[in-house]
Amino acid sequence: MGELFRSEEMTLAQLFLQSEAAYCCVSELGEIGMVQFRDLNPDVNVFQRKFVNEVRRCEEMDRKLRFVEKEIKKADMPIVDTGENPEVPVPRDMIDLEATFEKLENELKEINTNQEALKKNFLELTELKHILRRTQQFFDEMEDPTLLEESSTLLDPNEVNRVAPLRLGFVAGVIGRERIPTFERMLWRVCRGNVFLRQADIEDSLEDPSSGDQVHKSVFIIFFQGDQLKNRVKKICEGFRATLYPCPETPQERKEMLAGVNARIDDLQMVLNQTEDHRQRVLQAAAKAVRVWFIKVRKMKAIYHTLNLCNIDVTQKCLIAEVWCPVSDLDSIQFALRRGTEKSGSTVPSILNRMQTKQTPPTYNKTNKLTSGFQNIVDAYGIGSYREINPAPYTIITFPFLFAVMFGDLGHGVLMTCAALYLVLRESRLIAQKNDNEMFSMVFAGRYIMLMMGLFSIYTGIIYNDCFSKSLNVFGSGWSVRPMFNVRVGGNWTFETLEGNKVLQLDPAVDGVFKGPYPIGIDPIWNIATNKLTFLNSFKMKMSIILGVIHMLFGVTLSLFNHLYFQKPLNIYLGFIPEIVFMASLFGYLVLLIFYKWLLYDVRLSRDAPSLLIAFINMFLFNYSDPTVKPLYTGQQALQTLLVLIALACVPCMLIVKTLVLRRQYLWRKNLGTQNFGGIRVGNGPTDDEAEIIQHDQLSQHSEDEPEAREEEEFNFADVAVHQAIHTIEYCLGCISNTASYLRLWALSLAHAQLSEVLWSMVMHIGLSTRSVAGFCLLSIVFCFFAVLTVAILLIMEGLSAFLHALRLHWVEFQNKFYSGQGFKFLPFTFEGILDGKFED
Repeated sequence: MGELFRSEEMTLAQLFLQSEAAYCCVSELGEIGMVQFRDLNPDVNVFQRKFVNEVRRCEEMDRKLRFVEKEIKKADMPIVDTGENPEVPVPRDMIDLEATFEKLENELKEINTNQEALKKNFLELTELKHILRRTQQFFDEMEDPTLLEESSTLLDPNEVNRVAPLRLGFVAGVIGRERIPTFERMLWRVCRGNVFLRQADIEDSLEDPSSGDQVHKSVFIIFFQGDQLKNRVKKICEGFRATLYPCPETPQERKEMLAGVNARIDDLQMVLNQTEDHRQRVLQAAAKAVRVWFIKVRKMKAIYHTLNLCNIDVTQKCLIAEVWCPVSDLDSIQFALRRGTEKSGSTVPSILNRMQTKQTPPTYNKTNKLTSGFQNIVDAYGIGSYREINPAPYTIITFPFLFAVMFGDLGHGVLMTCAALYLVLRESRLIAQKNDNEMFSMVFAGRYIMLMMGLFSIYTGIIYNDCFSKSLNVFGSGWSVRPMFNVRVGGNWTFETLEGNKVLQLDPAVDGVFKGPYPIGIDPIWNIATNKLTFLNSFKMKMSIILGVIHMLFGVTLSLFNHLYFQKPLNIYLGFIPEIVFMASLFGYLVLLIFYKWLLYDVRLSRDAPSLLIAFINMFLFNYSDPTVKPLYTGQQALQTLLVLIALACVPCMLIVKTLVLRRQYLWRKNLGTQNFGGIRVGNGPTDDEAEIIQHDQLSQHSEDEPEAREEEEFNFADVAVHQAIHTIEYCLGCISNTASYLRLWALSLAHAQLSEVLWSMVMHIGLSTRSVAGFCLLSIVFCFFAVLTVAILLIMEGLSAFLHALRLHWVEFQNKFYSGQGFKFLPFTFEGILDGKFED
């Protein structure tokens, strides 16, 4: 686990891959996921790179597979996911895959086109069938069947000439049911009431062949007289997207047409069923292999995209790549390259050559299922600088502990632990389900964080002796009322006094009243004490100060390991030592005073105990003349004065001395590196770092890597002084503000306990107030209400609040003491991350 405390040691390596083996070698490197490729062609357009055609072919295959996947999902078929991780197909298999996908796509498109045409024909025949049936009903309902051949008073009521018979025309069709009212009004207005409309709803819904949606339509028939009205009616029908169908005028012709339509519908239904069966068979066969196809195509695309990052030798026989990789994994990378060379059948081995560079390597922290969540918490603040101390191992303990200090409740901790255990024990099944819900995915990713927070909450709940706002009396209280009663009998206290008074004060100075401390946690008698809040406030406030100062001192101590590793003795003598002394002499002394007061003053001396807050303020003001403030120990004034002076002396060490020493070191290096002889500036040769630099190959040289292009920056005294002043002021003021910030541990712990108590007294107490049968039913209802509020408010809302405050304490108060977080993350080329969608091209 040593690599977890500091990021992995990285190196820049150069790969020489033979053209015929490059594909297989990159494939093997993608399987192990241990190298990050650098783009050696930053100035080359994407469309001008060597393997751009292969990338386009992979994208085209991916498009076809997405079309097939869409058709499978449209058919409500499950896509088979066996968890198989197929090997990358060799380049010559791309032609076979393209042919397979092309054939499958064309077949599905042809089936869809034919099916849509058949469905459209089926819809038209179905609508015609309903028209013929409804039209016959319309004519049967008419009292005079000769209306079509004789004149009608509907056309012109004032017409008196009835000798010449007039012939009425009609059209029939179907229209959307929702358009009927508007359609009818438009006919009436345009035709001025000279048409007669009959309509009836089609009971069964019809399928739209283009969209597949179910639509509801109505059959209509319109009677009119004359070609002019006929043209108007047809235009209105066209505007309302009504479909007109030919309808015979005689009943015999309609009957014969209906029989023919029914026969055609039956034949068409049989063809549709066969077409659908064929489509289902094609999709079922595709559903079994589409997942594997996706993996193969996306792996091929990733390989060709990576090959586009490489340089090509002038002989066109060798590809040159530069990669960042962990030093500890070089053997695995070499082995992967050998496997790739053997698979390709190449006789020339691939070469891995380590390079020296002044570029800052990426930061890589190896994690597992438990540590990845806490590493993400640290990385959310900032990716660590290369090889600096990683806060994640310490966050595994301190983060859930500080959360639990604010969330301390035995019952709530058990509920959170059970929820986290469910996610942990069923993680394999839940991963296989691939739930796309963003909220669930976030909670599932932090399951081990929840588990640790729940376990620590159980511990702090035992310390607070708090379980759903109630105390557990396991070992019996350390307080006894009998000695107090024996002292008071015959005086103020009697049996009636005990029974009639709810509030009586126990004097711990009386022998036997206080038998001894509770074995673990807080005595349960404090749960019924009226001064419970006063006691807990004092206890939790002092505990918050102690935890905060220890946490910050630990953070400052970790900075020492950074200075030692990077060999910066100046930062140790003029940075770490003044910082640790400044904080320890002031706030470390305050912590010692708290423990001293707890140990020195017992129940008989507690009335004369001085206030630590007043004593700490007077320490800064050098005010020791107040007669009301008694000293805690002999020589307190001299010691406190010395500690304040030591703390003040640390400030100029950080503020001024370090800046002056930095300037003197720069001038010394400048004078040592060059000397003037006769006005000519002569160098003493390259430094040790420059001597170790290996020149890049001519094909991969970059100006930023050449030592000649790396001149030492000119020392700017003003900038360094301002930067050091900001850091010193921030640290000194931060020691005060950060210590006060840890009081949120006390505030949120108190708020959580009070919310839990209010919820119990206002909700659960109602159900427990009655003891009848009806009270049992009421208790069941109230308990459900209590459980919902507990989960929603105390677990989710309060838990999220405590989580965010613990996050702030680590990011601001703890990590800023030693963690800069100015690096960039190591993003290896890995098929696993690409297939999961974690890394984009």
